[in-house]
Amino acid sequence: MTPRTPAPRSRRERPAKPALTYEGIVATAVRLMETEGLQRVTMRRLAQELDTGPASLYVYVANTAELHAAILEELLGAVDLSPVAGEGDWRERLARLLDSYTHVLFAHPSLAHSALVARPSGPNYLALVEAVLSLLHEGRVPDGQAAWGVDVLLQVATANAAEHSIRDRTAGADAEHHALVAALREASPDTHPRIAALGGDLTSGTPEQRLAWIFHMVINGTVTTPRPTP
Repeated sequence: MTPRTPAPRSRRERPAKPALTYEGIVATAVRLMETEGLQRVTMRRLAQELDTGPASLYVYVANTAELHAAILEELLGAVDLSPVAGEGDWRERLARLLDSYTHVLFAHPSLAHSALVARPSGPNYLALVEAVLSLLHEGRVPDGQAAWGVDVLLQVATANAAEHSIRDRTAGADAEHHALVAALREASPDTHPRIAALGGDLTSGTPEQRLAWIFHMVINGTVTTPRPTP
C-alpha cells in the first residue's frame, strides 16, 4: 500500500511568532554576541535567529554599527555607579567608577574594540556620563574642563579595554611581552641611557596598579589643565 503524503499544514495552525520589539532584538543580539562573538552579530544573522527578514529589523535598528551600540548600551547597565553616592576622596571614587566601566568591557572582549567607535545614547550611557560629571563637579572641576574631560576619561578607559582585548586574542602575545621586557632591561647605557637607568621599572606594577594610576593621572590632568580660549 502506497503511503499517503501528509496533507500540508495550514499556516493558521502554526504557532504565531512573537512580535518584534526593540528590546527583544537587543536581547537576542546580546545572546548571539556571548555565544558566537560580536563579529557574527550582523543584521542578516540576527534576522535568521529571529526567524524574520533583515528588512524587518531596519524599522528598529538602522545598521550593524547601531546594533553594536545598542549592545554596548545594554551592557552598560552593569557598571557600578554607587561610588557617586559613596564616601571618601572623590578622585578615588571616580577611579573606581571608571574601573567598573573598564571591567564591563573586559568581560566582553569582542565588544571592547567596537566600543571605540560605537556611540550609545540610551539611559545607561547617560547615567554613566552623569555619574562622571557629578564626581568632577564634587571635586570643583571647572565646568568647561569637566565637559571635555568626561570624554577623555571614558576614551582612556575604553582604549585600555580594547588594547587588553586585542592582546588576549593575539597569538604569541605573552612571548612578545617577555621579549619587550628583556630588551628594556638589557638596553645598553651607552646607547639608551634613560632606558637603562629605569630598567625594570618601565614594566613594573600589576595591571590593576597601572590602570588605577592611569585614571588618577587623567583625572588630575582634567583638574589642572584649562581649556584653550576661543
